[in-house]
Amino acid sequence: MSLRNPYGDFEITDPQAMRALAHPVRLAALSYLQRHGPATATQLSEHVGASPSVTSWHLRHLAGFGLVNDGPPPSGSDRRQRWWYAVAKGFRYEMPETPEGAEAGRLLRAEVMNQALETAQSWLADIEPNLAPEWSRRAGSANTLLVVTTAEAEAIESAIEQLLAPYIQRYGTDDVPDDARPVRHIRLSLPEATE
Repeated sequence: MSLRNPYGDFEITDPQAMRALAHPVRLAALSYLQRHGPATATQLSEHVGASPSVTSWHLRHLAGFGLVNDGPPPSGSDRRQRWWYAVAKGFRYEMPETPEGAEAGRLLRAEVMNQALETAQSWLADIEPNLAPEWSRRAGSANTLLVVTTAEAEAIESAIEQLLAPYIQRYGTDDVPDDARPVRHIRLSLPEATE
């Protein structure tokens, strides 16, 4: 793992791939595959709000950018179905410097944030009320203003990623303690405008 990508995320550099992933159905499909593992277009369709044929079309589009691929069915599954896999547990991108690239990056950023906010609201309504008290207390939120340089902001982000990397990398392995459970960690860094 590199210091700049300690999670082993898929690195998106192509603005066309950013624009493609900014579509709500595509981003939802990729997110589902990253979180739950392989699925068919039919299985995904109920989670992404599209018909199986439309979901299949979006998956083929994502495959064209290398974000997903189809492969053999999981053991015990129907071999006649087409199974889709995310190529990495997550993805990342840096905002491109060209005007058209920056526009694509902003579209993707907006959709990622929209889906993150939907996830948080769904958690508040559906999951949090049913959590055991010890897990409810572990849920956190903060709204803190930092005054940092761009280099310091990058160092903070790198330190957070290095801290979280071992917990992300063990997902789906035999190294997960019996009493562990998935915890969605949503982080937003929003530089403010200067006056």
